[in-house]
Amino acid sequence: MSFKINWDALGITASLACAIHCAVLPLVLSSLPVFGINIIDNLAFEYMMIVLAFAVGSHSLYHGYKKHHHRLAPSILFALGILLLLAKQTWHELQLWFLVPAVILIVYAHYRNFRLCRIANHCHEGDCNH
Repeated sequence: MSFKINWDALGITASLACAIHCAVLPLVLSSLPVFGINIIDNLAFEYMMIVLAFAVGSHSLYHGYKKHHHRLAPSILFALGILLLLAKQTWHELQLWFLVPAVILIVYAHYRNFRLCRIANHCHEGDCNH
């Protein structure tokens, strides 16, 4: 019995967790500085979430590309989303303007990858390894 991970579902979950973190955490935890705790604008945590989303997403999209559909569109959408997340970290005053399209692009990239994998019917190209 083998255990398989649905990498697209994991990528969508990580992207949504990042979006929830970015949107809800400042609202819920805004009182923590009163107690001397500052995690709202913790750069290490923010970059860790971006790296996590990038690692999971890259693996998921590579798997779909290599074994199923051989299309670059999901990877391009994903890369644009990650670049917008990095831009959000650079230009803090515009972070909501970068966050919304970043999350939409990343989630849509995983959705497109998922749909392309389902309709690919296991197309066997020269570089397929299955």
